[in-house]
Formats: sequence, structure tokens, C-alpha cells
Amino acid sequence: MAEKNVLANPAPLGLMGFGMTTVLLNIHNAGFLVLGSMILAMGIFYGGMAQVIAGVLEYRKGNTFGVTAFSSYGLFWLNLVGLIVMPHVIPGVSPPDSNAMAAYFFMWGLFTFMMFISTLKKNKALQFVFISLAVLFWLLTLSDLTGNTTITIICGI
Repeated sequence: MAEKNVLANPAPLGLMGFGMTTVLLNIHNAGFLVLGSMILAMGIFYGGMAQVIAGVLEYRKGNTFGVTAFSSYGLFWLNLVGLIVMPHVIPGVSPPDSNAMAAYFFMWGLFTFMMFISTLKKNKALQFVFISLAVLFWLLTLSDLTGNTTITIICGI
């Protein structure tokens, strides 16, 4: 007898983890909030860990795309918090310069564009999410390469 799939859909958890964390960071970049423990905790626990959990649940459901997307973007948030916090807590660790951050965001844009390619046989909303996210990462790359902080404020990261 085949096992009945009784798992809930983990996608709302993963999407909300990424979306809410991104919005809060955008509010910070617009100058309305300081980059304090609230935003960093969101990056670790909701943007990061909740998405990794969603990725694990997608694995259980056999959804390779969901595993890759949620796990990767969850680890993105954990990594981004690490880039912000590590220079303040580990002696001798310097923050990344603008060229390093440009390379970082470029690679995330490239990864996201490849994820977009994977959506071409899926629904249009998913395609829009991934292509707009790829553009966002590349705009952040441009911001770090040019020093134009207005782009960062508009992009929200």
C-alpha cells in the first residue's frame, strides 16, 4: 500500500521568511530603522532558519526546486547576517569591501537567474518572483560597484 502524503505545504513558510525579512531590511535601508537586533534576528531565525526548515520539508515532499530555493535563500540570510556581525565579534575579521559585496551579489544574481530558468515551465508568478529577484541582486551589484547608495535603498537590501 502506498504511503499517503500528509505533509503540509512548506512554501508559505519559506516565502514569508524571505519576504518579511526583505521588507524589514528595506525599511532599514530607507532610513526608518537602525540595523539592530530585530532585523538581524529576523535574518537569522525567520529569513534564515525558517527557510532552511522549509527546504528540508520540500525535500521530504520530493520537490528538488523547493529544496534548492528555500535552503539556498535561507542560507543567504544566515550568510548576510554573518557578513554584518562577524567583523564586530571576531577580532581581526574585517567587513567585506564594496568589490567583495559586488561579487557576492553578482553570484547570488547568477544563481537566481538559473533558478528563473528552472521556472520557465512553471507558473508566471514564480517566473516573475525569480527574474525580479535576479534583477534586484544585479542592481545591488551595480550599487556596490558604483557607490550609488540610492540603488540600495530602492532595492531593499
